[in-house]
Amino acid sequence: MAEIVKMPKLSDTMKEGVVAKWHKKVGDKVKSGEILAEIETDKATMDFESFYDGVLLYIGIEEGKGAPIDAVLAVIGNKDENVEAILQQQGAGKETQSTPQEEHKTATPESASKPDSVSSATANKTESGRIKVSPLARKIAKEKGIDLNALQGSGDEGRIIKRDVENYSPSASPNVVQMGIAGKESYNEVPVSQMRKTIARRLAESKFSAPHFYLKIDVDMTQAMEARKSINNVSPVKVSFNDMVVKAVSIALRSNPKINSSWLGEKIRYNQHINIGVAMAVEDGLLVPVVRFADMKSLSQIASEVKELGVKAKDKKLQPTDWEGNTFTISNLGMFGIDEFTAIINPPDACILAVGGIKETAVVKNGQLAVGNIMKLTLSCDHRVVDGATGAAFLQTLKGLLENPVTMLV
Repeated sequence: MAEIVKMPKLSDTMKEGVVAKWHKKVGDKVKSGEILAEIETDKATMDFESFYDGVLLYIGIEEGKGAPIDAVLAVIGNKDENVEAILQQQGAGKETQSTPQEEHKTATPESASKPDSVSSATANKTESGRIKVSPLARKIAKEKGIDLNALQGSGDEGRIIKRDVENYSPSASPNVVQMGIAGKESYNEVPVSQMRKTIARRLAESKFSAPHFYLKIDVDMTQAMEARKSINNVSPVKVSFNDMVVKAVSIALRSNPKINSSWLGEKIRYNQHINIGVAMAVEDGLLVPVVRFADMKSLSQIASEVKELGVKAKDKKLQPTDWEGNTFTISNLGMFGIDEFTAIINPPDACILAVGGIKETAVVKNGQLAVGNIMKLTLSCDHRVVDGATGAAFLQTLKGLLENPVTMLV
């Protein structure tokens, strides 16, 4: 008997998925446990295994297209079964699909007549001009000597993927034209990725439901800079300033447990374990993988784990266990030249710490003017859970740990 395979819910926040790749085609035999397709969720691209034995009779969502959870993904059954009758019983068909292909729009009829040529120059690039391409597609293009600028991506948000490189033909590539020709207004619109939809929804809910307030403090990182040099002389993995912040935060949370909490409506949860979410910028948005039990790990262990999570996040290989369970979040934009900023609380946490860059600044020490290496920290707090004095005490503890990093090792 035929079995209908539906779009699975692969994460707690997933509302719809995009089929990144099919590993089987219609007519192929399928065994239970075999990888049927790769599904892109709001946070990662994950392998989806078949639960059934049989023949793949029908594909309901084509590569590069998406559909909501429980939409018909495929039909698996015996070779001679009537697929149409099965689909009619389910009241499902390919009309449930959404297409993440980019649409080019223009304000003039002349430019509207050439959407493909303009799209090829812009659809697969970020606002900074960096080409959006999967690691595998980039590797194949390099091996074949293909200029990525000549390709038009068919993946999510115009991303260049493997099939775009393999199907590329120089004679068939569209001509690249310049945007912004005098007298013609033009623009591009791209569909919102699964990740960006989730970011928008979760942060909007957080910002408009949790009453935020902000506490700021300056930390002199001079001793931390010296300590980092000494640590990296013996550490098996390079320790970053962000790794030191993660460690210091985890210790400070142990001393200030009310910060390590969540608002649950009728009750407040005070977490006894400390799981630090580390915000990471990726091509499509932002991911927050979690360093679990951070207070129980050494600096080198934290550094190694953060680096590993960073690679997985970039390659969209994070699993649900990598991003679930945070009790506090850190967002660091210091490496991007940002001195100070505020961050929106990452649910279910009650607080998030925004970390700026280290800047050489004139400071007063013991009544004398001196040079300090100042890092600005901003703590965003949910006032339903955390009061000002509680947040201030946490920042004072954190400041003491970072300004005298030897205390983190005691």
